[in-house]
Amino acid sequence: MEKKLSLFESGDEGTVTAVGGEGRVRRRLFDMGITPGARIVMRKKAPLGDPIEITLRGYELTLRKSEAEFVTVYVDS
Repeated sequence: MEKKLSLFESGDEGTVTAVGGEGRVRRRLFDMGITPGARIVMRKKAPLGDPIEITLRGYELTLRKSEAEFVTVYVDS
């Protein structure tokens, strides 16, 4: 099942299948290592849901919810 990274809950894991967006946003996501095939684990969300913290390629990364909206992830069952 695929879903947007912005909809993940703590503990969810998956593999990036697509990165949307245009221009600077897409480039920024790629520069942070969010590329198709990368494994992502949702660590935690701020109380109001923004920002989110993920583990990616062995490091922790904080993203805005608006950025996470562009990332599609295949969720492991």
